[in-house]
Amino acid sequence: MKILCTYKFSFFALSLLMLLAACKGKDAAGDEADAKTEAITPVTVTTVNDSTLVDYTNLNATSTFQQKNIVKANANGYVQNINIHPGQYVNKGQALFSIKTKEAQSIGNTINILDTTFKFSGVNKIKAPEHGYLTQLNHQSGDYVQDGEQLAVISDRASFAFVMQLPYEMRSTVKPDQDVLLTLPDGRKMNGKVSAFMPSVDTASQTQGVVIKIPADNTIPENLIAKARIIRSSKSNTQSLPKTAVLTNETQTDFWVMKLINPTTAIKVPVTKGIDVGDRVEILSPKFTRQDQIIVTGNYGLTDTAKIKIVK
Repeated sequence: MKILCTYKFSFFALSLLMLLAACKGKDAAGDEADAKTEAITPVTVTTVNDSTLVDYTNLNATSTFQQKNIVKANANGYVQNINIHPGQYVNKGQALFSIKTKEAQSIGNTINILDTTFKFSGVNKIKAPEHGYLTQLNHQSGDYVQDGEQLAVISDRASFAFVMQLPYEMRSTVKPDQDVLLTLPDGRKMNGKVSAFMPSVDTASQTQGVVIKIPADNTIPENLIAKARIIRSSKSNTQSLPKTAVLTNETQTDFWVMKLINPTTAIKVPVTKGIDVGDRVEILSPKFTRQDQIIVTGNYGLTDTAKIKIVK
């Protein structure tokens, strides 16, 4: 009887061990299947484009009248007539003021009464020396002024320009007669052209003033700050990829992309990149074909020879 009980216990223990082993086998198989499923990463792909890339910088440019003409009194006397008002546009030779000399004001018409053939008014007319806007008016009618005293300021319209502050390290990127796109605060855009470089550099900011001329028919106020777009470099017919397709290490010394070798496998391909423009990156090497598929999303963290699944 004792032998029979021992046999039954051994059979039960063996059955239990076999059952446990079967369960573990199923769990291992399930885990392996889950691992294979998790290793397949959904991605989207793109191809290399041949495009023109332009690298540019935006700098501040301030509108200004580079030349201002001072209108001065030509005699000691009293301001009689003022034919202008601030902000008015005046033409060269236009009468601005009339001044009655102190002597004429003192003697009045005495000379004319003594000698009716002698015509003397003692009134001098002051004319505009150049075309421009009257930006300053210093006297009013009846004021006494001395010879050479400032009466008004005319900003020469022909001297109107934008002055851009260019960091001196970028001096080689700007050339005489270079085209510059200006964007005004209200969103308007206009084309300008580099006409001159100021002969000094700001001590604090180490920037050099660059004069940008614009078409004369634009009426823009002084001291307006615009954005000037300067082209630093440009490449035409060069291969490029979206920025998200190019991966890098923490120190940004190595760059690579994930390229498909078949519909389910991607490999790591080191690349040499050129300029970055907007959301595009120039790829200098290697040369990809139009049939090469590059992962553009889902590529972060992928290892070499990764399993992937292309999604739309």
